[in-house]
Amino acid sequence: MTSSSFSSQDAQRRSESLRADALMEEDVAWSDETDAERDGGQYDRSDRAALRRVVGLSTELEDVTEVEYRELRLERVVLVGVWTSGSIQDAENSLAELAALSETAGAMVLDGVIQRRNTPDPATYIGSGKALELRDIVLETGADTVVCDGELSPGQLIHLEDVVKVKVVDRTALILDIFAQHAKSREGKAQVSLAQMQYMLPRLRGWGQSLSRQMGGGGSGSTGGGMATRGPGETKIETDRRRIREKMAKLRREIANMKRGRDVKRQERRRRQVPSVAIAGYTNAGKSSLLNRLTGAGVLVENSLFATLDPTVRRAETPSGRGYTLADTVGFVRHLPHHLVEAFRSTMEEVGDSDLILHVVDGSHPAPEEQLAAVREVVRDVEAGDIPEIVVVNKADAADPLVLQRLLRAEPHSVVVSARTGQGIDELLTLIEESLPSPKVEVEALLPYTEGGLVSRAHADGEVLSEEHTGEGTLLRARVSEELAADLRPYALATLR
Repeated sequence: MTSSSFSSQDAQRRSESLRADALMEEDVAWSDETDAERDGGQYDRSDRAALRRVVGLSTELEDVTEVEYRELRLERVVLVGVWTSGSIQDAENSLAELAALSETAGAMVLDGVIQRRNTPDPATYIGSGKALELRDIVLETGADTVVCDGELSPGQLIHLEDVVKVKVVDRTALILDIFAQHAKSREGKAQVSLAQMQYMLPRLRGWGQSLSRQMGGGGSGSTGGGMATRGPGETKIETDRRRIREKMAKLRREIANMKRGRDVKRQERRRRQVPSVAIAGYTNAGKSSLLNRLTGAGVLVENSLFATLDPTVRRAETPSGRGYTLADTVGFVRHLPHHLVEAFRSTMEEVGDSDLILHVVDGSHPAPEEQLAAVREVVRDVEAGDIPEIVVVNKADAADPLVLQRLLRAEPHSVVVSARTGQGIDELLTLIEESLPSPKVEVEALLPYTEGGLVSRAHADGEVLSEEHTGEGTLLRARVSEELAADLRPYALATLR
């Protein structure tokens, strides 16, 4: 999102303030629900009567000079969510995540409200009456954008915008915007563009006369047009849709071509039977920090959502010296837009083709179990649900010890670490070594000292069981790949399957 695309609402900021103040007093007085408030699955009148503010979301600054500077760059947004199930804490956590997403996109969060409903309203997402109340909040705060915590249909976007009179953005568009800002590589940019077009295609809107503009001409007596231009023609919006489909087809071809390059590298690793480990997890869980801690890769680390979009593959070693590849992947989030899952499917194949997944979860997050569930849902979508997994509970230095214990009990194959301080990294490395698949062929060979390269390969690509230096050479017992076993065969004393 860019601030230049919005007009200021400051002139309307003071209008209808009395009604807005009354709403604020009612919302501040609201407290958590109890079971007694429900009656036969229906909400109390007071529960249905108003939007409820979620405190602590505002990122508006008090320093005048800094506020003036940020207002030149940032949109001023009000967040709105529909609470349909779960506890009030779940709903507030979801809206807090939406606030973090909005900040990452470059917005200033002014307020956040929740509407409690059985299902989102099919016309305006929150209902026509609540849309008018939201309009009052927009006027009161001077916001220029409303961000909804869900994916809205084209009709819902249009109707809600017609009521609140400012731009309406849904969660999907917000995430797509963040991806567009953070994509650096050619492939990443192409994937984001494809996802944006898939999202935009059904939401194209005609403005003014553009809906009726035709490409065709009139009959034989018309002054405009010419050969092959007569007939009903094509409306402007149909032209736009056709061009978008053509661009999408071109992008799919480009992504497929770029995918082949990664496939070649993966095939080479598989040919050499180098184990591969993929780091997956919720956005901002510390995946890149963990990669840097394990390999010294120097990958960009930021305390922001979706700082990493392009996969990074580095070589690492187990404590015994066995080599493997470690891949950092794009972060996941709850309700990750399906457009993105499809567009980034080729990138996510690093997870699907791995031998082991390090599932990183933020131990200091209010709801780490929800993060685990959201990531596993996407992992299943890319058909990687059967790959062995180690749950890495990160940020132990900032987490509640009780939460860490709860996660360790719930996830038997897990370890607590801090990528920042190094706590638990040795234990993680040992667990990785135990979890990697063992080479298939066990050999015993006496290698002349002139064949030191084969000994090094056995350490790097295999699993050395014993090594003894004798007068005749190096006596080696190891489990290795079939390719390396063939190279060792001239010196083999025994080959055991």
